[in-house]
Amino acid sequence: MATRRDFFSRMSDGLMGTALAGLFAEDLRAGGLYDLTPKKTHHAPKAKAIIQLFMNGGPSQVDLFDHKPALTKYAGQAPSRDLAAEVRAVRETGGLMPSPYKFARHGKSGLEISEMLPHLAKVVDEISVVKSMYTTHLAHEAALFLMHGGRILPTRPSLGAWITYGLGSENQNLPAYVVLDDPKGPPINFIQNWQAGWIPAVYQGTRVRSEGSPILNLHAKQEYPAGVVDLSRSLLHGMDAGHKARHLGNAELEARIANYELAARMQMAATDALDVSLESASTRSAYGMDDERTASYGKRCLMARRLVERGVRLVQVYIEGQIWDNHNKIRAGLEYACGKTDQPAAALIRDLKERGLLDSTLVVWGGEFGRLPIAQDPGVNAGRDHGPSGFSIWMAGGGIKGGTTYGATDEIGYRAVENKVSVHDFHATVLHLLGMDHRKLVFTREGRNERITDEFPARVLGEIIT
Repeated sequence: MATRRDFFSRMSDGLMGTALAGLFAEDLRAGGLYDLTPKKTHHAPKAKAIIQLFMNGGPSQVDLFDHKPALTKYAGQAPSRDLAAEVRAVRETGGLMPSPYKFARHGKSGLEISEMLPHLAKVVDEISVVKSMYTTHLAHEAALFLMHGGRILPTRPSLGAWITYGLGSENQNLPAYVVLDDPKGPPINFIQNWQAGWIPAVYQGTRVRSEGSPILNLHAKQEYPAGVVDLSRSLLHGMDAGHKARHLGNAELEARIANYELAARMQMAATDALDVSLESASTRSAYGMDDERTASYGKRCLMARRLVERGVRLVQVYIEGQIWDNHNKIRAGLEYACGKTDQPAAALIRDLKERGLLDSTLVVWGGEFGRLPIAQDPGVNAGRDHGPSGFSIWMAGGGIKGGTTYGATDEIGYRAVENKVSVHDFHATVLHLLGMDHRKLVFTREGRNERITDEFPARVLGEIIT
């Protein structure tokens, strides 16, 4: 006969069992929910899609967007103690270095842009330049993890994964999240820039090539009659459904099956969406595809427009390695980077507007940090070191007030001092424009509600939103 002592000694087993059963039940309820069907937004969205033009390496804000005449006044002077503390290579450091480029005001808004971006200067009334971005790490790898995943950790889901998890996709025959990296080389951190982390893999970015076959092994080596193909797919679908039913709640299995089924549907849709030869000669020329300098980047920008036009939720366009990392020979480095990307980026904005897509497509341009306003490797080959405390990005379309600037750095362009914008503020703003509240977009993991902004304070930049 069980005694009262026996009852209380075994009661904890029952509680633990109940808790474990609850966790299992939660997993079972989650089964089948991880897909790319369109999801409801938290509020009315300003944008339906996003194209991110990511500039690995850290573009120099004082040479492109943030004109600082004081640098000419103080040229050659030693940096302050605070500024000197942010220098990594002390022996290579010189004095304050003014920009060698002229700035001018453009458009009806009079927005000030460097002469290095003549094409962007023609569409400044569509963009908003945020001049007061800052980040918390000056190494590329960590800063990229923060910019893409919200923490300086290599295992976090990317912003793109959060977006597709929260919204799904309007087109079930194409990936919701497409990555167009440069044929000349992948970005730093490579695939970790678009990973899903611990969110189901169905939400990770799909890497698409701009040269050769866009997606490897998309088509069968041997063609079969349509009836045979349909029958085989039906049989595989039935087998997958049976296997999934025996392993309810296995998110990784569900993602794998979903990806295989998406690949089958993509055989027709992707071929059409990624074929830029279907565009007019004038359109291809506008993107710079008839110029060796701009052809590669222009093609990927045009592919991005074709993808969002067909309902893809997010497209990221990367550049080779980190061409904006101009520690020395900054004039040659900037001329190469701007010459490669300026015309295609401006053409993308203009093309989206002409097709009535800019209002519903958010375009974002920027890197993981900026550059310091002092010379590195001083002399004729001078460059600039990493500058995390104040840098610039720009956004256009998708609910953004064009022809505006937001925030400011100090008089030499070193540190954000007015309306400072953190990486988490940036994430919160992008999600808001897409109809999501960063506080409500959660993924429950190990009993904790995870967010892209984590527990950090974050605010939406309402001042630049229409």
